[in-house]
Amino acid sequence: MKILSYILSPIFVLVFFLLLIIFHPLQWLSLNIFGHKAHNAVVATLNFFLVKSMLIIGVPIRLINKYKIPEDTSVIFVSNHQSTFDIPPIGWFFRKQHPKFVAKIELGKGIPSVSYNLRNGGAALINRKDPKQAISELVNFSKRINENKWGAIIFPEGTRSRNGEPKKFAVNGLKVITKFNKDGYIVPLTINNSWKVFKYGKFPLGLGSPITITTHEPIKISSLPFEDLLEKTEKVIKEHIK
Repeated sequence: MKILSYILSPIFVLVFFLLLIIFHPLQWLSLNIFGHKAHNAVVATLNFFLVKSMLIIGVPIRLINKYKIPEDTSVIFVSNHQSTFDIPPIGWFFRKQHPKFVAKIELGKGIPSVSYNLRNGGAALINRKDPKQAISELVNFSKRINENKWGAIIFPEGTRSRNGEPKKFAVNGLKVITKFNKDGYIVPLTINNSWKVFKYGKFPLGLGSPITITTHEPIKISSLPFEDLLEKTEKVIKEHIK
């Protein structure tokens, strides 16, 4: 299997980055000529192709969703984080909520399509070395989410889990977002197996480990004090990690 991975991994990487390069000018054109709605559609299409490109390395991605995602309100998707490949499927599967990510500021430069979308699509770019900037950015982001009734995506672990084992959830980011979205909902997500794509390290890529994203019951933000909300969210996410 590892020998096959040495053959398929370069093909996948080439396709993945070609998609990012092709969609970069398409994003610019859609945003500057047709506006944010068109830009969102282009980003969703990019995410669709990125998800399908995973099939090159034998990794299908499946959403397990037994619940209706609230509409006409802000939705905070809270998820564990296992790899880079968590991001395109969340963007695709929940495209109706126009999902916007909380990301580290370093991702705002140098990556075709990704950096452009983070800078211009409504995301929050956080400087982890500057708490004042981070809080200010989160406040503005939270207000945008509330005003536009968008979806926010946050990984409270703060960094990827290299072996699938969950890390302790950080409090501050989610606390700020919920403060400005009391009428919205938290939708907990559990991601399984995406860490296995990097089980050999950065290269070659792991083959044939299907990724699943499981949606849990939405929680009205105003229904619980924040500490209870955090505990309930963290518990349901982590108890479904396999």
